[in-house]
Amino acid sequence: TVVPMASPKQQISKIKFGSRILRPGAEATALAAGDRVKPDLSQVELDAKLFKAEVRLSDETLEDSIERGQLRQTIMEMMAEAISRDMEEVVVNGDTASADAFLAVMDGVLKQATSNVADAGGAAISKDLLRDMLKTLPSEHLRDKKAMRFLTSVDADLDYRNTLAERATAVGDKFLEGDTPVLYSGVPVQPVPLFPENLGVGADQTAVLLCNPKNIHVGIWRQIRIESAREISEGTLKIVATLRFDVKYAEEPGVAKAINVQL
Repeated sequence: TVVPMASPKQQISKIKFGSRILRPGAEATALAAGDRVKPDLSQVELDAKLFKAEVRLSDETLEDSIERGQLRQTIMEMMAEAISRDMEEVVVNGDTASADAFLAVMDGVLKQATSNVADAGGAAISKDLLRDMLKTLPSEHLRDKKAMRFLTSVDADLDYRNTLAERATAVGDKFLEGDTPVLYSGVPVQPVPLFPENLGVGADQTAVLLCNPKNIHVGIWRQIRIESAREISEGTLKIVATLRFDVKYAEEPGVAKAINVQL
């Protein structure tokens, strides 16, 4: 869910009833004070982080390009596409403990998911692992199961799809020949191109998230801004892009994560 932010820091209010609120009733009688309930009120803070990209093109490059006068516009369009890709990367893989300065700006959705964790123990993605993830998640978060997704890497999705395709049935043929979405217990398995495939000691593991994608809130304080200017003395065109955003779960306990998933 994209959340336009009204300020660099913004609170997302969460209101829910986490336990039973109904009580036995009696005609013309109010509930006793001890039987009255209040909603659980809490907040999640979005704190927009600044990201920049800069490209410099010499006058000669602009002059000699086949596109000539169109090159600047082409570069700006390509920058916008690349920024969207990089934004997705940090949303997924961000980790403030990372040695990668870009990923260390913020914690992404994989790092933030800590409450409900299933350890695959070096095994590949399987129906048993997906079952364990569903069982790990508190039942209250499974009421709208059809809206949930198993999010994982492209290779993990291919491995699971290949396992299903090995069945000597019409269902197996369907997964072998087509691009039919894979479901477990009614929940689709959705590959995400920028999910990591280099985790673990051998750099050959990935992870799986189980959540409602609307639970992921990406707060945007500054939309992608692309500006350009000439440096006359250098004879270059400078193109600078900036944006400010953050990502948080609205309800982190409503997320399950599988770790140590072998590829």
